[in-house]
Formats: sequence, structure tokens, C-alpha cells
Amino acid sequence: MPFPRAKSPRQLYDEVKSYDRVITPDGPLASALNRHLDRSHLGPFAIPPRRLAVGRRQESEDRLAFLGMLNHEDFSWKRCAYAVGNILQCWEHRGSHDAIFEYDGYVDDATERAVERIAELETASMKLTNETIDSDLDVVVVEPAMLTQLERAYLPAEYDTVTLFTDTAFELPPFRIHDSPTEIVETVVDSVDDENADNVGIVLDQESEYSPLIESALEAADIPFFGGPGFTDRSEHRLFIHLLRTAHRGTDTRISEVRSLLTAFDCDVDDADTDKRLHELDDGHLEWLIEFCHDVQEYTFSDALSMFERHADETLDAFREELETLKITDKSITEARLDDLSFYLQTYEVPVDRENEGVLLADAKSASYVGREVVFYLGLDDRWTHSAPRRPWVDQDAQFTRNLKSFQLLLQSGSQQHYLVQDATGGSSVTPCLYFEELLEPEYDRFSDLPSTSHQIQTAARAGDGFENEPADVSPEPVKTISKSSLNTYVNSPRDYYFSRIVDGPEKAYLTEGNLLHDFAEFYVNHPDEIDEEALSEVVELMLDEVRPLVRSVDERTRRTEYRASLETIVSYLDANQPTEGAFLTPSSGGDNAVAAHFGRDVDSPVTECRFADEELGINGMIDLVQSQRNLLDYKSGSESSATSIVKNAAVDEPTDEPDFQALLYLTYWRSQHPSEQLSFTFFYVTELVDDMIAGDVDVDDALTTVTYYPESLTEHVRREGFFEYLREEGAQKCQKILSKIDYQTYAALFDAAPLVETTDSDELIESEFGETMIDRLESEIGEYKYVTTGSEQVMRAIADRQKGAFFKTDLDAFESFVDDRLAELNRRRTGEEAFPIEGLAGEPNYRRVDNRDLLLEGEQ
Repeated sequence: MPFPRAKSPRQLYDEVKSYDRVITPDGPLASALNRHLDRSHLGPFAIPPRRLAVGRRQESEDRLAFLGMLNHEDFSWKRCAYAVGNILQCWEHRGSHDAIFEYDGYVDDATERAVERIAELETASMKLTNETIDSDLDVVVVEPAMLTQLERAYLPAEYDTVTLFTDTAFELPPFRIHDSPTEIVETVVDSVDDENADNVGIVLDQESEYSPLIESALEAADIPFFGGPGFTDRSEHRLFIHLLRTAHRGTDTRISEVRSLLTAFDCDVDDADTDKRLHELDDGHLEWLIEFCHDVQEYTFSDALSMFERHADETLDAFREELETLKITDKSITEARLDDLSFYLQTYEVPVDRENEGVLLADAKSASYVGREVVFYLGLDDRWTHSAPRRPWVDQDAQFTRNLKSFQLLLQSGSQQHYLVQDATGGSSVTPCLYFEELLEPEYDRFSDLPSTSHQIQTAARAGDGFENEPADVSPEPVKTISKSSLNTYVNSPRDYYFSRIVDGPEKAYLTEGNLLHDFAEFYVNHPDEIDEEALSEVVELMLDEVRPLVRSVDERTRRTEYRASLETIVSYLDANQPTEGAFLTPSSGGDNAVAAHFGRDVDSPVTECRFADEELGINGMIDLVQSQRNLLDYKSGSESSATSIVKNAAVDEPTDEPDFQALLYLTYWRSQHPSEQLSFTFFYVTELVDDMIAGDVDVDDALTTVTYYPESLTEHVRREGFFEYLREEGAQKCQKILSKIDYQTYAALFDAAPLVETTDSDELIESEFGETMIDRLESEIGEYKYVTTGSEQVMRAIADRQKGAFFKTDLDAFESFVDDRLAELNRRRTGEEAFPIEGLAGEPNYRRVDNRDLLLEGEQ
């Protein structure tokens, strides 16, 4: 069907101006007709049925009926609301307040009592049911199909009708496609000012993201508006409910969950404490809040409201009046009563006094007409589609017709219409409102399939009109060294690295636990005689005290077991693997040690917490334990990784989305101290054996992952006799068999016959010239047997596996160049020569490893 053009208020007035009463389906449409009235008129002229019946605007009947039930009946609040909602809805569609009794499945004792209570109320619906418009009046009805059954029952026996729509088609303005809701809101606000605000209307889904965005933008621009936030949406009302909810949430409430409350109460909390539990925070400014949460059920709603007003410096008279209306002012704040109050505020619209000045905000699902010259329509997506009630008394076809005609009229409000939409969001196309399918002839899936224009606005920041700045005549100090954690972050996302340097993050439980385990290991190396069973228990309690504000109280018993097991794992390893004498090292304290402070001892062993900073290499770090002159060890409290994954994630030629350069960085530094030596770096996963410790079956080696550095190339390494013997003894079955039939000289000659391709791809190696030559020469040496081919392939897979799980001279050389490049790039970005991009060397960052996700604004900046 074509999109029919709606008549203008002037056209419509010319058709109905001779009548005594003009019945309209919508209040704003009636107001538009009344503005054209150019003669004296006795009584109302254009008016919707309900307002005519009562002679004034009336509060919502569902709330009045609900309050009537609440004050006289002993049913639950939700049961009352359910009964009242069904009765009023059925009444609207069937025309009688007791029509609900025709539907046995919806009738119970609450429904019967609600029908009786509703019959006693003086409401517009009862007047529509029992009365009709004076038959002596000349009445015309505008678009009768948009009236409900109850409204039509109020009409006189005889009346004329006028349609809202003409026979001509409405030329739908092109949709203005924007990239985001923010751009749409900015476009609207840039078009409105104090002078034209009274001529502007904005239609949106009040439950969408557009509602808070447009309200805050208009408020920030000092542009008056009305029709927006209701009673429940007022910030002080929401904060009060938030306070009561927080009090009932228990002792695991985090500071991050009550930030808005703390801001309202003017309580400053360090960012580092964001993840801590409110009840464990030692802050005098919050003592009253913690006490309130602990004793909440001893307070009445009135007491709590007074306390909130005092600390928030607000006056909530309207909220107090509503509590009195609900008769719970002096009731204690139980969780059940709080649930009832929240339900009531979410279900019913509490009347508020509004100043009807400025921009009109209209809800797309409740408005049929907007009486403004310029109207902006935001979104127009499938959320604009009405959900017809799924009840047996609802005529679905008639309801759809009413909604469709309402939509047709709404989209033609005003003399200028602007349809502002998104074509896609979150990688998926935006579905236009369902009613367009009925009104538009061409087939479409998204807004860009329809007549549309694309828009990109220049925000103040992009236009250079943002905050003023004063250039600082200071040259930034160049970064000369970088740590493994900073390098990991920088490679994943340079911009996340940038923000990590200027924004403090919250304290995390896993970091606190890890630091304490490190402290214990350092202390045990320095003072092993201090630790016995009693001392271990003390350390466990120390850890619990430090971590308690960051973890759930219900997990404390589990953590006590895990901590004890982790400490015993550290003791078992260090008892069996005493570090060698560190005379070749300079003693250096790694900093504060909580465990040492607890026992009143110093830690000064040269083999623990060894800091280094090498400007020539451009790296810095701290070695947890120098196991020996050739072996380094690092304590880890996370999940175990294999040597293969450690080497893979340290790649500099093709970085992964989980970059981790710790082993490579530390070995690079240690190589500078001990060149030409084979070195190793061991990760000790101290929490890995908790389950085994509990089961009594512990092998500490299961918690160790060692990566070895060989001071030579892969080719030099695998042609050595030591690797040959390793394959003969520990290689795969066929590998051992073929090597047992040749001597080392024959094996070494294979590397002279063809160059070895140094790759981690075993198939590439097997298919290379080296691979084919190996198979040919061994078949000549041993015989053309299938096991020779299989064994040769197993040798080459072992060579590729050695490349996957170890570092070689070329790897560390490449890493040194990689660090030089990153530092040079980093310092260029710090001086402003180029921006810190979001994307890292592997492309889009791994957001699971990003610390400042909310600061990474994607798209063109």
C-alpha cells in the first residue's frame, strides 16, 4: 500500500470547523486543531474522548486502581498489578469493566476484588462506559479506526466521520544515516537553541540509548526541554533506591558498584580501591554508609530517606509523599518491601509537575502526533514497533491498524521532518521499524536500501574547537629502557600502553596474591630457618588479610587452602633446588617485602629480586631468583604455559595476539652478562599443584616450564653430536631405529649435503631440498624401507619442535633490534610526531589483555 499523506491541521480544521465537538484519537492533534479555532465556541471544540468524559486530564487509571487495591486488600503488589492490568486492558478492548469474567483463565480472587474496587472509582473509563456524548451536539470523529472499543462506546448514536489521510502519497524525506547515536544527538543539538526550542519536537524510543543521550546533551547546552525523565528517572530518586539495594546486597559489594552513590555523597575513593569490597574499606568518610548497610533492616524508609537527604544534600519531598501514598513510610526496609517499591516505580508512572517549555520529547510508542513545526525522529528502528498484548480479548488486526495509522500520522508531524538513523551497529544492519513494510513498496533490509543520505559530522574535537590548551615548553624525556610488561602492553595496543602510563588502575586480587607469593619466596631464600608450620599459618593469614577487601567472603576458606598449598609448593622446590652461591652478583633489595616486614627481618640475598636496567639493550626488569649462573627462575601465580607457547608468543617477526616477551627479554639481558653460554629461564607456577597437594600426590616438576637459550643457530645446534644422541635415546620409535643404524659422521654429513631450512613448520622442512636429500641418503645408507622414510620425517619433526620450544642466537639478535625499533617508535609518539594507535603489531588488540578498554575509542580520531 502507498504511504498516504496526512492532512495538515489547517486542512483538517477546514473540514470540521462547523461541528460542535470534534473527537480526535490524540490530545496533541486536538490541540493543533484548537489553535486554528477562529470564532467563539461554547465548551470544548476538538478533544479526545477521555478528556471530554472527565472534563480534564486525569492521572493514569492503572496507578489509581492499583493504589485502591493496595489500601484495602491483602494481596501481593505484583498480584494486584497483574489483576488491575488485565481488567483495564480487557475493559479498553471490550467496553465493560467486568468483561474479564468471560475469560476464566484470568479470573481469581484478586481479580474479583479488583473488579469491585475499580467499579467504585470515578474514572474516565467508567464515564466512557456509562455515558455518551450529548446527542443534541453535532459531532464529528476524526479517524474512528484509531479509537478503542471503549472510546467508541462513548460516541452518540449518530455522528459524522473524517479521515486523517488524503488520497495522495506522502513523499517520505530521505533517511539521514549517521555512524552512531552520539552523532545523531549532536546533529539535533547543533540545530536547536533557546530561540527555536519551542518549535522543535524530538520523537524517540524512551527506552533506547537516545533518551539519556539527548537529555544530557540538551541539559549541557542549557536548552530547555520537557516530556523526558519521569519520577523514577530523576537521578536523586534512582540514587536513593540504589542506596537501599546496596544495603541489601551483602558484604561483597565493590566500590565500583557504588561509585555513583559515593559521588553523590562527595566521598573520594582512590582509583586503586575501586575493586575492593565496601565493607572492608578502612575509610572514615564511609563509616556511616557501612553501618547503614549493616543495620539496614532496623531503619524505616523515612529514616533512610532523611539520612540520604542529609548526606546527599538533597530534598526528596516528592519521594516522601509517594512513600506516604504507598503507606510504607514508617515500615522497616526489608528486602521484600524494597522489591515491591522497585516494582511499583518501574510499573507505574508517578505524576510529576513539569514546565511545558522548550523542546518537546515524545515517546515513539505513545505519541501519535507532535504539534511542533520541526520534528526530529531518532532511530526509527524495530524498537519503534508496538508489541500488541497477547491476550484473548485483544483484536490483533484492529490493534495493528491503530498502531499503523498512529505511526503514519506521527511521521508526518510538523512542517519539517528529519529522520536520523543508523544503518548498522555492532557489525549488524539495523532493521527499520516493521510498519515501513506496510507503507513502502520497494523491498529493503536496511535503511541504506531506501532513499537516504550518509552524514559524518565534525565534532568539536575533530574541528579543533575542543578544550583550550597551552603548549608546555618542555621536551619529553626519552624512554631509554622498557620492561617486559610495558613491552607486552605496547605491542598489543600502543594506546593502551599510553593510557597505562597516565591512568592508575584498581588493585587486583590476583596481583596482590602474586606479589605476596613472591615476597614469601624471597623471604624463604633469605631465611629458610624462620619458616615452620606455625610460620606458614601466619603467612596464610597475612595473605588473607591483604586480599580480603578484594575477594568474596564466601571464598575465604578455599583461598586459605590454596595459599597454604602454594606456600608448601615453594618450600618443597627451594628445599630441593637451593640456589648456588651468588658471589658473582651484587646484592640488591627488590623493594618492600610484606612477609619480611611481618617477621621483622631484612632480605638482602644477591640471588633474589635482582633488578637490572641496561640502556644499551634498552630493557629493564627484576629477576625473581638467580638459580645459578646459567639458570634464572620466575614465580608465576597464573595457569601453566608450555615452552612451545612461550616461544610462540615471544615472536617478533609475526607477533601473536598474546605477546609475552618475558623469557626472551630476561635471557637477552642475561646473555649480555654471560655471553657464549647456554642459558635457561624457568617459570615456576606456584599455584599449579594445589589440587595435587590436597590429594597428596605432588611432583614439583609438574609446575615447572623451562625455556633454553642456545648460543648458536638452529643448524649448528641440531647437527651437534649431543642432539644426535638425544634423538637416538628419546626420539620417536622409527627415528631411534634409523639413527641406530648409522654413525654420527653420517648424520652430520646430511647437513653438508643440503642447507637446513630453519622453520617451525615440519611439513615445510620435510618437503624442502634438505628433507628430500635426507630421505634419499638414508635410504641409500640403510635401504629403501618404509620405516626409513617415516624415521627421517620424525627426525625433521624433532628438529622443528626444537625450534618451536627454544631460543637461538638469531632469536635474541632479532629481539635486540626489535626493542630498538619499538623504543625509537615509542619516543617519536611521545614527542607528538605520530599518534599512539589502538591497533598493535598483530592488528586489532586482544581486548582481554587491555587494561583501559573504556578509553580506546575506535574509528577515525
